[in-house]
Amino acid sequence: MRKPEILMTPGPTPVPAEVLLAQASPIVYHRGPGFGAVLRDCIEGLQWIMQTRNDILTFTTSGSGAMESAVVNCFSPGDKVLVVSVGNFGERFQTICKTYGLDVTVIDYEWGKTAKAADVAAALTPDTKGVLIQHSETSTGVVNDIEAISKVVKDHPALFIVDTVSGLGASPLKVDEWGIDVAAGGVQKALMMSPGIGFVAVSPKAWDAYKTSTLPKFYFDWGPVKKSHDLPDPESPYTPAVSLFLGLQAAIKLLREEGIENCFERHRTLARAVKAAVQALGLELVGEDQERAVCVTTIRAPEGIDGSAITKLLRAKFGIVFAPGQGQWKGKVFRIGHLGYFERADVLQAVAALEMVLDELGYPVKQGAGVAAAQDVFAQAG
Repeated sequence: MRKPEILMTPGPTPVPAEVLLAQASPIVYHRGPGFGAVLRDCIEGLQWIMQTRNDILTFTTSGSGAMESAVVNCFSPGDKVLVVSVGNFGERFQTICKTYGLDVTVIDYEWGKTAKAADVAAALTPDTKGVLIQHSETSTGVVNDIEAISKVVKDHPALFIVDTVSGLGASPLKVDEWGIDVAAGGVQKALMMSPGIGFVAVSPKAWDAYKTSTLPKFYFDWGPVKKSHDLPDPESPYTPAVSLFLGLQAAIKLLREEGIENCFERHRTLARAVKAAVQALGLELVGEDQERAVCVTTIRAPEGIDGSAITKLLRAKFGIVFAPGQGQWKGKVFRIGHLGYFERADVLQAVAALEMVLDELGYPVKQGAGVAAAQDVFAQAG
């Protein structure tokens, strides 16, 4: 009998036993005090993680649904928006905006680059209605400096909309302090949950934009969701994935027990260990600002070896799942996720397996070099 696969991907990520058990508990009726208490805990917990007092609206959807809700509730056809793209999910924001008939200007960076505040400032015009950007771009592993970019946008009338699906819980995001008007997230990454819940944090400025938005919307219409969430016993206007919300309640409890700053430090330490390990094996890291890239490490495949071959063999022989390259990087890189429910032993196991796979594929490896480099990082972290 084969053991379950070990996910070392950018998402979905492993789910703790406590969360799985909560998801398997008896269904709670979604109208009334039972589910209301669960949803209230989830909303308050997400506000705590996002460091905001803004409204949190939840949907049974993927993170992409949360991104789409940000667009349809804030704009009208023909509105001019600025999309800052550093990879595949920046391209997704472009697609959503164009689908709904917005006038899209793109700052299109070479994959692996991070967005620059000066470029955003130069691209803003008086009629720009919104700036849309990724916090963490999982296709490349880079994490944008949202704080620096927020300083450029905050004095402009444009809404600042951030996709933090893979960043939230791993890399700090201070929604209120940084003046983020809409932060769109999902639960299947650093929040240690099964996929299926998307959410947005909505500022008063974004609510003002909602009042004049004329883009078509139904399921993702913020108004009915807020009305339902504001009831004495909060609920959803449509049947929610009740079991997932029970799991999210349990996951947030675990994060509160760890402490959000400790969670950020855990992610920083794991990321440093992975990066040190692959460099010790002579592999090249891809992407700017590696110290900030705490969610995903992207590695260039060795000369003559397809990156997908590495991930396929690793999965077949050891049941460990790394992510292959996406889009224009397909076959050229492979990606190691270390966001969410991961500890030091997970990294050491994955690195040891990677060493053996590289050796089998003909890449010269000094066995144990990667593991030793990761252990050194852990020893320094204490």
